[in-house]
Amino acid sequence: MFRLDYFSSVTLLILLVVLLAKQMRSILSRSLTVFQSELTNREFENKNILTRKSSVEKENSILKKRLEETIALYDVTKEVSKFIDESLVFASFKEQLKSHLQVDDVQFIRTRAGISAYDNYKVLPLNINNVPVGYLLTRGISLGEEEKFHILATQFLLAMKRAILYQRVQELAITDSLTGVFSRRYFLERFEEELKRSKKFEYSLACLMIDVDHFKALNDKYGHLVGDVILKEVCRLVKENIRQVDIIGRYGGEEFCVVLAEAKINEVNLAAERILKAISSQKIRAYDEEVKLTVSIGIAVYPDNALQIQALIDSADQALYKAKQSGRNRIFFQKNPL
Repeated sequence: MFRLDYFSSVTLLILLVVLLAKQMRSILSRSLTVFQSELTNREFENKNILTRKSSVEKENSILKKRLEETIALYDVTKEVSKFIDESLVFASFKEQLKSHLQVDDVQFIRTRAGISAYDNYKVLPLNINNVPVGYLLTRGISLGEEEKFHILATQFLLAMKRAILYQRVQELAITDSLTGVFSRRYFLERFEEELKRSKKFEYSLACLMIDVDHFKALNDKYGHLVGDVILKEVCRLVKENIRQVDIIGRYGGEEFCVVLAEAKINEVNLAAERILKAISSQKIRAYDEEVKLTVSIGIAVYPDNALQIQALIDSADQALYKAKQSGRNRIFFQKNPL
């Protein structure tokens, strides 16, 4: 009896051990499966994190590049705002545009009438306070770069606004702030008065258009400060070689207009020759530079060439063009009425 109970107990114990071992293996197997699953999930999550990190870094790099490019586009304002002459503003803008974008050509025109001359150009109207000031015409800009172009165009418009305002202020002034001669607006008023007097008393009158030869090249070579000194010295020399009753005004950038009233042809010619010789015979000292320069002079006479101010100016301007064509440092009289 005792042996039977003993063996029964042992057998039961063995069965319990076997069952316990199976349960332990099952538990360990499940635990291992769970662990492996968690490990796999964590590896997957780590890969996702690394992928997302790489993606974020790439996006940040792209955004940083775009930001730098955009800032560079807005920095264009610094360059184009160095100038207050409209033509120089556009020349600077054109240079900046081509350094930032792929573009075949860009033009700026003031009136809509000129657009028809540019086939296959995209047209961007420019307005200041809802008032049209001109049109930017471009050819060859890709669709992907149009946003950049519009940013650059905005900067150009800001610089043009400044140039236009400066021009208007200059027009309201009596004298040119740089050279001290009459401003264009006031000069034309005086010219009108002198022409009326000449018509009333049947006097002759001469209009001289004087332009500094190769001024743009001199300006580019020596800089704008030297260019300013050149213009001031040219005006000084012109005034020294005309009468006090004669009128001189700054008509354009490096172009000046002189009115000689009650002057005969030989007197006009002598005055023009004095101006030409005075300027060409000496070097103009500007800061550390000594500049040799010449001017060209075109002359129109009332009543021989024209009867109205604008026609006289146009006639003198045409004569100036011929003086430059013939070699510069020349005087050319308009021979025929326009």
